[in-house]
Amino acid sequence: MTSHFLLLIFVLTLVVQCQSRDFSEAFDSVAKQNVTAGKQWAILVAGSKGYGNYRHQADVCHAYQLLKRGGLKDENIIVFMYDDIAYHKENPQRGVIINKPNGPDVYQGVPKDYTGKHCTARNFRNVLLGRKSALTGGSRKVLNTGPDDHIFIYYADHGAPGIVSMPVGPYLYAKDLIKVLKKKAKTKTYKDIVFYMDACESGSMFEGLLPNDINVYALTAANAKEGSWSAYCNVDGYTTCLGDMFSVSWLEDSEAHDLTKETLDDQYQWVKWRTLFGKGKGRSSSHVMQYGNVSMTRQYVATFIGSNNVTNPTYARTQAFDDQSTYSSSTSNYDAIIPYLQAKYDKAPAGSKEKLKVQKELTDEINQRKNTDNNMKRITTSLLGNQKGIIALKTVRSPGQPLVDDWDCLKDMVKTYEKQCGVLSTYGKKYTRSFANMCNSGIINAQQMKAASIQACHT
Repeated sequence: MTSHFLLLIFVLTLVVQCQSRDFSEAFDSVAKQNVTAGKQWAILVAGSKGYGNYRHQADVCHAYQLLKRGGLKDENIIVFMYDDIAYHKENPQRGVIINKPNGPDVYQGVPKDYTGKHCTARNFRNVLLGRKSALTGGSRKVLNTGPDDHIFIYYADHGAPGIVSMPVGPYLYAKDLIKVLKKKAKTKTYKDIVFYMDACESGSMFEGLLPNDINVYALTAANAKEGSWSAYCNVDGYTTCLGDMFSVSWLEDSEAHDLTKETLDDQYQWVKWRTLFGKGKGRSSSHVMQYGNVSMTRQYVATFIGSNNVTNPTYARTQAFDDQSTYSSSTSNYDAIIPYLQAKYDKAPAGSKEKLKVQKELTDEINQRKNTDNNMKRITTSLLGNQKGIIALKTVRSPGQPLVDDWDCLKDMVKTYEKQCGVLSTYGKKYTRSFANMCNSGIINAQQMKAASIQACHT
């Protein structure tokens, strides 16, 4: 009797295992069919210019090569980049862009859709909405998507609370970005959108703003109150960083794994860890964050960026990122200009005009930072008093809240300051949070801001 019972248990176990295997295989089959359902589209944006910002265009060029290998067509990949670094006089490999030490050229073949003066926030918004008639210059490629199509957007740039930059023209404000995404949703011309953003305080572009019911999933390099980090700095022959930590993490992860089996959540978990601890030796950097429709993370990465041939099957998810011979050093993106100028200064011949020029640039950068700090302290003190002024400079809203309630007020504050005190530098942009806090106080208007800015910056 006992032997018959054990035999029955054994047979039932085999049946369950077979059914489980059949279910798993069926699930994988359906999932892989979904990977290829609908067309795949992408917008890749490098939001900066200048050789000192080499890394942003290198990240975007690398992303293009990844998507191209994944099967996306050039007609479906739209690239925004200023295109001023490949042939820059400081580039040790003229006409070549790399995204890691001794890496392959990622520049060749990249479409020049929106370059130079056409690389603007306005063109980006119109490309996303498919408004060809509203474009100014460029290739005039737009997202000509249908209801079953998948869209991948990747944005590598300088950011600050509530804004990201573009090489030319006004900033892209968080409220305006979300407004465009909502408009796109109303057109019902896509199935889902994945948005990867690498910028300082990139979380502030989505936190408290991106709804979870329009099938948009966003992954950011940093939360709403911290900077992001560059990667592969201090590389032999280069005075600038070759990549950004979040960007090289998701790009290299995508090249190392079968994307028809790796879900968006799998990638998030790995990129989150690698970005946070990528500096090595127990030092942490920024916190990768998710926003919008997080349930989308059950989908495979290949659904959005194509499938790939795994280039390094022995690549381990436990690979530490503290091997300096592999990773080199990193720096905060708010401060990346300083080591870049210092490296240029060290490289310039002693006593040369070039060395004196770079020394002046470095001194000017440091002085500009001090002036911005002092200007903001004087403005907040003038408008709010000593104690409240200090609070305005440092206050961070609770998680889940947007940066500011009145975005038009924030825009007015920034415009007023820049008109009286000069355009905010990469470092100075961090004070958009202070402007937002003034707006949130409800007691400061544009006229008061103008008077305080004139007093702080012209006396």
